[in-house]
Amino acid sequence: MNEPDRHSASRAWSWRHAVGKSGLPPITRLVLHTLGLKMDETGGSCYPPISELVELTGLDKKTVLKHLDVAEQNGWIEVSQHGFRGQKWKRNEYVARWPGRDLTGETAKSEREGGGTAPPPCADKVVEMTPEGGGNDDHKVVEELHQDKILPANIPTNSPAAVAEEGGLKRVDRKKIEREFTLWYASWKKGDVDFARNAWFALSPEDRADCIERTPAYLRWAKSDDIMAAAVYLKNRHWQNVPDQAQASATRGIAKVCGKLWMGKRLAALSKEPTGRIVLTTFDEKRIRDGEISREALLHEKRLEHGWPVVTAMRDAARRSEPFITSLALLPHVAAFKAIERGGPLCLAWEGLHERKGWPFPEYLTEHPWFPAAPESALSPIDAVEQALKNFLSMIGEAGNDDAA
Repeated sequence: MNEPDRHSASRAWSWRHAVGKSGLPPITRLVLHTLGLKMDETGGSCYPPISELVELTGLDKKTVLKHLDVAEQNGWIEVSQHGFRGQKWKRNEYVARWPGRDLTGETAKSEREGGGTAPPPCADKVVEMTPEGGGNDDHKVVEELHQDKILPANIPTNSPAAVAEEGGLKRVDRKKIEREFTLWYASWKKGDVDFARNAWFALSPEDRADCIERTPAYLRWAKSDDIMAAAVYLKNRHWQNVPDQAQASATRGIAKVCGKLWMGKRLAALSKEPTGRIVLTTFDEKRIRDGEISREALLHEKRLEHGWPVVTAMRDAARRSEPFITSLALLPHVAAFKAIERGGPLCLAWEGLHERKGWPFPEYLTEHPWFPAAPESALSPIDAVEQALKNFLSMIGEAGNDDAA
């Protein structure tokens, strides 16, 4: 029996050790340690079904899926779908990764875009060998590692995809930032996309939000010959050069999902009577006859899905990661909206308000959705959101801007 390669074993141990010392949530670390039990000595591919991870962790399926996503977004695993010859189904493939570092010790793409450094080069390198083709004796070189990368002293103690904030760690959602960039760049389409992407990731969250909001006005204001490469526009923050009168003259723009304008437009639409067409199919009637669901409950479900066409269109565009273009008339009236914490008392109160009114609650597409500011004099969160909604609808009604089209 061949002895295991000591460097391979060291690498697998180093990854588990790094996970334990990372800034990841405790449950995420539990899921990763459990996943590590199914990997080989090199931290290579494994294909455990979710049901097995549920059994081994003692967590429910939803929690396991959530924390696998957290781990992937923070760069601790790479996930892809893998199908086997002769089988119609596919299973997720998981590979251990160090955030912000590639396998040769060079600066990773995420570091070139968002900061961080790779380990210094080292003359001594380790070549790992793994079985090839399923045989016991056939091997191939799969990667080349610098010695300093597999020493515990050099293991990162936190994910580069997290930043210190108020003594804690705030996870940077790279997929969300990439999605926002794709939508923004679709309106520009000039200049090298990779340079533009790097410049986008270098912006602060506030600058990215400001850029998304003001770029439509810039494109209307600037002469076509003055439109520069996207990277130059972003690095120099040229959207800040738009005169106030040009910004005000813009009539339509992108409403960021769960942002001020998006949420204001949604509440304005829901305040109207539902006009969506509700259709009961033959299958629906069968479900009612079989006692699977009452007619009243089924109509309620369909009303939530299709009752307000504008709300349905907003939801579907968000699911497809497409921009939602709408009137900017509500901007002055949503300026005072406040971001609330997902799952917090105010968020739960807003969810209860939607339920009482028979409105669909927005899907959680962000950790901090925006809602009308709650008055501080309110006696409870329920009273606060009722009054906040009343004030907002009264404001847009008086201004004549309650058209949700």
